[in-house]
Amino acid sequence: MGTSWWHGGVLYQIYPRSFADGNGDGIGDLEGLIGRLDYLEWLGVDGIWLNPIHPSPNVDWGYDVSDYIGVHPDLGTLEDVDRVVAEGERRGIRVLLDLVPNHTSNRHPWFRERPDFYVWSDEIPNNWRAIFGGGLAWTLDPEQGRYYLHNFAPEQPDLDWWNPEVGAEFERILRFWFDRGIAGFRIDVCHALIKDRELRDDPETTQGVQRVFSMNRPETHEILRGWRALADAYDPHRVLLGEAYVLDVNEWARYYGSGSDELNLAFGFALLHADLDADQMCGVVAETEAALPTGAWPCWTGSNHDIGRLATRWCHGDGALARCALLVLLTLRGTPCLYYGDELALAAGRVPPERVLDCADPPRDPGRTPMPWTRQGGWRDPWLPLEDTSRNVEDQLADPDSTLHFTRDLIALRRRLPDLQTGAYLELPAPEGAWAWRRGEDVIVAVNLGSSPTEIGGIEGSIALATAGCRDGERVAGRLLLAPREGLIVVPPGSAS
Repeated sequence: MGTSWWHGGVLYQIYPRSFADGNGDGIGDLEGLIGRLDYLEWLGVDGIWLNPIHPSPNVDWGYDVSDYIGVHPDLGTLEDVDRVVAEGERRGIRVLLDLVPNHTSNRHPWFRERPDFYVWSDEIPNNWRAIFGGGLAWTLDPEQGRYYLHNFAPEQPDLDWWNPEVGAEFERILRFWFDRGIAGFRIDVCHALIKDRELRDDPETTQGVQRVFSMNRPETHEILRGWRALADAYDPHRVLLGEAYVLDVNEWARYYGSGSDELNLAFGFALLHADLDADQMCGVVAETEAALPTGAWPCWTGSNHDIGRLATRWCHGDGALARCALLVLLTLRGTPCLYYGDELALAAGRVPPERVLDCADPPRDPGRTPMPWTRQGGWRDPWLPLEDTSRNVEDQLADPDSTLHFTRDLIALRRRLPDLQTGAYLELPAPEGAWAWRRGEDVIVAVNLGSSPTEIGGIEGSIALATAGCRDGERVAGRLLLAPREGLIVVPPGSAS
């Protein structure tokens, strides 16, 4: 299998409004991001994915795009994007943008000038439900006198991908950004582009509505194949990272196509929805490895702007468990994607009801609060509240035993050991509550997510890195002892330094 930078690389998701503020207006921006690229280089990430930066009325905070080739004035300019790309390249950091091809804002000029770009009906044709609000996914447009489809908010009309001119516009958009040096795209709800041509009802079962006609249509794969061919025509090849929000692993794996002709990467949502539990996670990884076509490469994450922060969801504020979660994500076969603040074990922020800005219920704002750079936060009147700064970059940089330094050491070890970058995954026997696997020929990872000490047999070598740093360099001779909420990496003797 040929390898690209992202096979062994680490991605880092940035919510631009909350990452770094360069002009002091309380809103994170591209200028602020440029000022923090040295931090990201120090951390060791290989690529950054920026949540939408385009002009938008911000009903869904950038996921309602009104101009796909512009930049929201709150965030900067096209020239600032060029600077992010150039300064990132100088530090070995590639830049991915967020593509939102399923829907636009109803303020996009297309909605009035090209109504044929959208899905319309003279009457409500089916039972399709909107994800935001839960009501019917059809709204009457007084100007047209017809109903338009919106699988999300009413202000986010769905595009009609049966119209080839929609596809031509998005090919132009992709080329525009690829030509400016963007390394690739994270593709929003890429499983939902095509809708059933006959607009048939989604089946309703005891488990709820099954979205098999409003999204998840087989014709979507043809679109992804076309984009992959376009991305592969560039040198270096551009990367397509899909949000194929499909929990059935076999269905999800189909978005890789043959393994080399659709998505390069797809977030593994089955793992994201599992508990931080050895049996659950081990089962998901085994199922994923079995389902992926030859040559396909998974992408693992524990946090994002929709589902929240791993330190809260998985770890309930427990710092030792957060290190275990980071160890898992950064040592499985696949590309890990950290969410800004994961490296600090940053928990969800508190957003009082009067400060909530999100359109979803429950609101996702607690997972989007500003990055705490200093003990005081490093922000002036931020757009979302920043109340708890107990886990901040300033303090953790100064503490060699911090989660930040642990994460940096883990990324550095991954970069140094080829087995951790591209080696095969092999599950090893482990007692209840524990999970162990081999990467490649020589690297063993073990984690105890249970509440009792445990022991794993048949392991020889030296501990290269442990979530409890006092064990680094320890010799393992056949029996590996693990305390609760502890994980480590074992390498052959002599290769731990």
